[in-house]
Amino acid sequence: MYQPLPGYISPGPLAPDLRSADGRDKPSRNDSLAAQLSTVVGGPVGDHALIGRARFWTPLRVLLAFAVLFLALGWSTKAACIQQTADGNGQLSLDWNDGRQYVAMCYSDTVPLYGAERLNEGAFPYKKYWIEQTPEGGTEVRYMEYPVLSGLYQYLSMRIAKTWDMLPLPGALQVVIYFNVVAVGLALAWLVTVWATTLSAGRRPWDVALLVCSPLVIVHAFTNFDALATAFAATGLLAWARRRPVLAGVLLGLGGAAKLYPLLLLGPLVLLCLRADPLHRAAGGGRTGPGLGSVRDPRTFRDWWDGRRQWLAVVSARPLGAAGVTVAAALLTWALVNLPIAALYPQGWREFFRLNTTRHADPDSIYNVITSFTGWPGFDGELAHGQPPSILNMVSLAAFALACLAIGYVALTAPRRPRLAQLCFLVIAAFLLTNKVWSPQYSLWLIPLAVLALPHRRVLLTWMTIDALVWVPRMLYYLGTDRKGLPEQWFTGTVLLRDLAVLVLCALVVRQIYRPDEDPVRRDYADDPVGGVLDRAPDPLLPWLPERLRPKPGRV
Repeated sequence: MYQPLPGYISPGPLAPDLRSADGRDKPSRNDSLAAQLSTVVGGPVGDHALIGRARFWTPLRVLLAFAVLFLALGWSTKAACIQQTADGNGQLSLDWNDGRQYVAMCYSDTVPLYGAERLNEGAFPYKKYWIEQTPEGGTEVRYMEYPVLSGLYQYLSMRIAKTWDMLPLPGALQVVIYFNVVAVGLALAWLVTVWATTLSAGRRPWDVALLVCSPLVIVHAFTNFDALATAFAATGLLAWARRRPVLAGVLLGLGGAAKLYPLLLLGPLVLLCLRADPLHRAAGGGRTGPGLGSVRDPRTFRDWWDGRRQWLAVVSARPLGAAGVTVAAALLTWALVNLPIAALYPQGWREFFRLNTTRHADPDSIYNVITSFTGWPGFDGELAHGQPPSILNMVSLAAFALACLAIGYVALTAPRRPRLAQLCFLVIAAFLLTNKVWSPQYSLWLIPLAVLALPHRRVLLTWMTIDALVWVPRMLYYLGTDRKGLPEQWFTGTVLLRDLAVLVLCALVVRQIYRPDEDPVRRDYADDPVGGVLDRAPDPLLPWLPERLRPKPGRV
């Protein structure tokens, strides 16, 4: 029976169950921004409060509720672009007159793609092709330009929209129904992203509030289809954290079939497993599995299946083995998803890769920023339509490769093995900064990784706000100066400011990698909540590496 200390008398009887999740992070007590915001709901949590006792409003449910609210705000920012108007003949059409999509800043790729990708015709992506005029007066054959899962998602949404239109239900233009169907699916995918990221955060679930309440969600949740990829990437990292390497690979492979970026997360995973010592046979600080000799000879299918499971368990218990299983599962899953479309419609399947090869530097790339302020014609000079910028492609690839080498050097030489989320954030940030394309919605890729890698609320909120505000000069630049829009330099200037903000985040992540004692995630004897087999695994000095690549002593 609990007895109060002398001089401290409880005003009422104590609860029979005094268990408390005291290990959970309390941002209202250790973060000034959260402490100030908490005054709205009664102030910081008390010194003697029992943590984790709410039966319904758990942190996950609170975060999901706020996610729904911010997704609703995101839909409202796009609603102006699905308003209808009647033309001179009384026919309904979308009200995009006088550049409404830019003036109202409601533009979403999903709306024009409904007609541009011939979805309005009920066509199956990758099979359907059409002829377009080129700026030089010629013609070219076009197909669906998205990866397979994103293209199939658009097709499924189109079928649902057309079915809805045929039923006695509240109606609208098909493109409006299509947008709302797409938005519902993307909202569910973003909720999955929030769910997986919250579980991956371990004892710091409230860090995910920055993911949930990010201004980037309001602006870009429904700009394109990237929430599908973030859901697969987040659940893939969660599966890895739960020591499910096969499932992690399958989910990352599916993400790669929606957008290629989830496959980039395999690099940090392999690198950290390599640092964890390939000769280490007991992942997780002494946990061992059955030896290979214990797998019995297969006499039936069940024996064979049990043998394969035992073998997989043995391999996955070691960091490099688990990484190999994940990489193999990811590549196999990506191939299995793409193979049917590639075999049946090879030209349509290659369209995504062809366009990414032939497209020039996008307005929001660092290469166009330089061109905008200096008049530099680019690495390839003036090119005809469809002519690939070969030098730019090589420079972009080389810059990303160099950035990855630098990240690898940081990972190997840090005094303590970096956390997986830290390296994943650095790799995706490097890809976006060096790539010739940074579509505005790509910033969604960074948010789940940022809140896990660098849980500093003021810093992350500053970057997210800058990134979200890039949308304003972007829309006014697309409106055109002839319609009272902004000159290009107003837009490219904000793009440069966003890039600098991301570089600052990268510098802070690297600083915490080399000074792990300053990493808030690793306080209270925590290691790597997303690490899976890497969490609390030995961190050897790697004598098999050259001296310059071995971990450097430092503040650990």
